[in-house]
Amino acid sequence: MERINAWTTYDKKQLQELEKVSKDYLRFLDNGKTERECVKQIVSMAKEYGYQDLDEIIKSKTKLKANDKVYRVCMDKTVVMFNIGSDDLEDGMNILGAHIDSPRMDVKQNPLYESEDFAYLDTHYYGGIKKYQWVALPLAIHGVVVKKSGKVIDISIGEAKNDPVFCVSDLLIHLAGEQMEKKANKVIEGENLDILFGSTPLKDEKKDAVKAGVLKILKSKYKIDEEDFISAELEIVPAGNAREAGIDRSMIMAYGQDDRVCAFTSLMAMLEVDNVKKTTCCLLTDKEEIGSVGATGMRSMFFENSVAELMNAMGKYSELAVRRCLAASSMLSSDVNAAYDPLFSSAFDKNNASYFGRGMVFSKFTGSRGKSGSNDANAEYIAKIRKMMDDNNICYQTAELGKVDVGGGGTIAYILSLYGMEVIDCGVAVLNMHAPWEITSKADVFETLKGYKVFLTEA
Repeated sequence: MERINAWTTYDKKQLQELEKVSKDYLRFLDNGKTERECVKQIVSMAKEYGYQDLDEIIKSKTKLKANDKVYRVCMDKTVVMFNIGSDDLEDGMNILGAHIDSPRMDVKQNPLYESEDFAYLDTHYYGGIKKYQWVALPLAIHGVVVKKSGKVIDISIGEAKNDPVFCVSDLLIHLAGEQMEKKANKVIEGENLDILFGSTPLKDEKKDAVKAGVLKILKSKYKIDEEDFISAELEIVPAGNAREAGIDRSMIMAYGQDDRVCAFTSLMAMLEVDNVKKTTCCLLTDKEEIGSVGATGMRSMFFENSVAELMNAMGKYSELAVRRCLAASSMLSSDVNAAYDPLFSSAFDKNNASYFGRGMVFSKFTGSRGKSGSNDANAEYIAKIRKMMDDNNICYQTAELGKVDVGGGGTIAYILSLYGMEVIDCGVAVLNMHAPWEITSKADVFETLKGYKVFLTEA
């Protein structure tokens, strides 16, 4: 089944709309390189569209009703939004769920050390990465340092024009004969992903003078002591802005598009859809790249508790009502798929791969090899989705993540499916997935946004 290339369907007006969406998306990526930064701008945008803090509603004992819009945040890393419809909540919600964490390197709790007149920050990589891709690149540090007093210091170093950048060093090719004989997963090992942090010794300091010089800068500029690393969350990410890619500017190259491309399109669909019959929900969560664990991951009770609080604020709470609401809901688990790459064609099943420009991607199942760890969507649900998309002229395609025995991956779909709701994986095709710089098609971003709007209003 050959799918149409979306670019061939656009008129001048649609191309203008596509470019506006792309510009907004580029801005979203630049302002959200960590989960905390994403949540901060998501909340700001939600407030502009009339969303209220559900926790404030709970405190004030305000009663919620149809057409009210609320959001709730968990530990500044996960956010859920509800647009209350006119239908009974027990009839379910239409849910878009994506994740806002991305592969990176995290600074350890005792990270700063000196070796041979270099100061380093020790790191621990987060999520699935090819470690050799992260060396000899300009890197930035984003995150927070929390003082014992509770004061939170926001950190972003490496993005502004006059900021310094950081890197992980690599061995020069002239001396790399032995290194080049190693397997790719051993060329650079995890313990060698340390950030080159400084090299100027502090005058008159006899021991670890470079480290002492670094600490002096941290103290004077950021009011940070070495002990403060214990209560810090600092993420090492590629430095630099998201960019248009290709001589035709048809693509976007940026860090963190897995899965912020789906988070952005889900968010914008949620904000732009109004006066709904069925309650709509946008769930943007943390920790997917490491198994959706922890208090801010999808396996936590945050989402379920928020639904219970929502129903209670509407005067409709009971344990059974919450269960009925979740079981009756429909969801798109919005996550990226691997775009077909002609240079690595042997990894793909061409008939079941996702292609640039052919629209949003639906995956009946994910998982690996024998569908391990997969949510496998019902045929009846897929038929319903097909009709919605076709009736609204949305360009879409279906795909698996590579050949059956080559590998695979998972999403948050299987976790939500435990409630008994209908769930299917859906998102955008990505080249270079999990690399420091990933690539998407503007057309696919545009079609996915349109498709998510259709789902929220018609599912």
